[in-house]
Amino acid sequence: MKTIDDLQVAGKRVFVRVDLNVPLDGETITDDGRIRAAVPTIAKLTESGAKVIVASHLGRPKGAPEPRFSLAPVARRLGELLGKPVAFATDTVGDSAREAVAGLGEGDVVLLENLRFNAGETSKDDAERGAFADQLAALADLYVGDGFGAVHRKHASVYDLPARLPHAAGYLIAAELNVLRQLTEDVKRPYAVVLGGAKVSDKLGVIDHLLERADRILIGGGMAYTFLKAQGHEIGTSLLQDDQIEAVQEYLARAKERGVEFVLPVDVLVGPEFPDLRTKAPAHPQAVSAAQIPADQMGLDIGPETCELYASKLADAATVFWNGPMGVFEHPDFAEGTKAVAQALVESPAFTVVGGGDSAAAVRILGFDENAFGHISTGGGASLEYLEGKTLPGLAALED
Repeated sequence: MKTIDDLQVAGKRVFVRVDLNVPLDGETITDDGRIRAAVPTIAKLTESGAKVIVASHLGRPKGAPEPRFSLAPVARRLGELLGKPVAFATDTVGDSAREAVAGLGEGDVVLLENLRFNAGETSKDDAERGAFADQLAALADLYVGDGFGAVHRKHASVYDLPARLPHAAGYLIAAELNVLRQLTEDVKRPYAVVLGGAKVSDKLGVIDHLLERADRILIGGGMAYTFLKAQGHEIGTSLLQDDQIEAVQEYLARAKERGVEFVLPVDVLVGPEFPDLRTKAPAHPQAVSAAQIPADQMGLDIGPETCELYASKLADAATVFWNGPMGVFEHPDFAEGTKAVAQALVESPAFTVVGGGDSAAAVRILGFDENAFGHISTGGGASLEYLEGKTLPGLAALED
């Protein structure tokens, strides 16, 4: 796979597909991690005299413009981080985009409006998707793929466009692949995996794959309650995917057979209802045994004993992969479990990888130094699918 160092970009129009899918509160960006991750590639291209066309999606609009998903606030922040103006095109392949690209000088940057405002971007119809890719290709001379968070999607700008232009990977994708190979090839052991988040169904594929590779799997977040229920425990009103219990029981049995240590919470923090994340009103949590959650209570974080247990299980690891928070970390009363896992990784001498999405956001929101971790991925879904052994369309498209 070529990288941008293999391209001659001076004077060329370079289309750079990045992942600027950041959380917004109105027009305020609440976590700019993905924008910062895109800067090194864009900066290198501008310094090399390219005319840079940046493109991304944001949110899940339905193939038509929706003001709340506009990338305009992102253009402003990207300009601040680059230290130079970033022009903004108010469409993707229309008059505004064409005029903005035509006006680019060497080293200039334009950000196109949200790619998903065009139905062709995400269409499952090859012809419709291809037609949109043709329009995008007409804007540029070269293609650089650097949106790791989107490489598991068969979308026009990720999969179809590279086939239409000379292409290479950006620095972020190269870095992400290097890290993922360290989690799948010649892994340093003990290899511990921490999985959290809401739904166990989102993680079944990666659990299945990791049972052949990991030495230790720690479970937290909303998905833990399906595991506890599968063991016959009372989980009150906690999140439950009843249709996944049989699969979970099978994984627990396989882990035992293979000698993989499967670690579940021994205590949890509960509340009578899901906390108010806007007001952050005190929720008065209680710590209870994970085997005996009261019928009228909901598990919302791992408890203090589990925090200590998980820290001890990570202390001697040589490699750690973490994907998914341990509880409702956005509320201060239920952030301690996620904070404890992050702290254990900071203190560990292991090669530590935070697997994108909510985990990466939690690291920043809870005030941890990102440099204290081995790597913080920008793509949770992409990381998981890679670890499942799947072929990712956006990576396959960048191969020579």
